[in-house]
Amino acid sequence: MEPFVTADWLQEHRDSVVLADARMYLDGRSARAAYLQGHLPGAVFVDVSEALAASPSPEGGRHPLPSPEDFAAAMSAAGIGDDSTVVAYDDAGGVMAARLVWMLRTTGHDAALLDGGIDAFPAASLETRCVTPDSAQFTPVPWPRESLATIDEAASGGAVVDARDRTRFDGHGPDPVDPRSGHIPGAHNVPAREHLAADKTLQPIEQLRQHFEAAGVTDASDMISYCGSGVTACHNLLVAEFAGLGRGRLFPGSWSQYAHTDRPAETSPLPN
Repeated sequence: MEPFVTADWLQEHRDSVVLADARMYLDGRSARAAYLQGHLPGAVFVDVSEALAASPSPEGGRHPLPSPEDFAAAMSAAGIGDDSTVVAYDDAGGVMAARLVWMLRTTGHDAALLDGGIDAFPAASLETRCVTPDSAQFTPVPWPRESLATIDEAASGGAVVDARDRTRFDGHGPDPVDPRSGHIPGAHNVPAREHLAADKTLQPIEQLRQHFEAAGVTDASDMISYCGSGVTACHNLLVAEFAGLGRGRLFPGSWSQYAHTDRPAETSPLPN
């Protein structure tokens, strides 16, 4: 299954997929409240911070990967089973819901992002009732080692890409959520949100490829993706795969882990 599907595809296959609302906000807003204010008909709510992450710590970052058992329990509660096909969306063009899709795909499940997210459908079509799914059988499997990168691997140079916006990557001024500003030395900035057009759908594949090629990535199997806490980094991984560059690796702790160490940080040159 491709990492992205269109609204037309979803309408044609709606009866055969689990539709998941996986919004997330960094400014303190409640994703659940946003879901209850209006979501795509039949969509279940998946809390990115609670269902798709373990407890935060300086050693693991703000959103460490949950244990396979905890992930399986969260998927089961959301009505997602071993044989489910999942389509996830958010209201940010997929940069947050990508976490769910990547976690499912990397453990061998069919999952994709809805291109354009909730904005791909008219506001009048949204519903406010809370969907309570039946529990499903989801078998825990270990996180594949080949899909992950350690902090040492991320710090060793190579094709390391940072999905945060350019201001946070540049590091001039305090970081809004982490203890240090800047980025991993040698990393290249490929902001996840810059893959999107004005309507929050993906830009043409050729432009997506150019984003990665400008960062020195022509084969994503050599790429390590990180961001603030391992969420929007998943969007870069899915976009690279969609653009035909292959599958890269996620540094789960991302900057929120790296910034708590005494490893060197780098800032971008100031404009003249």
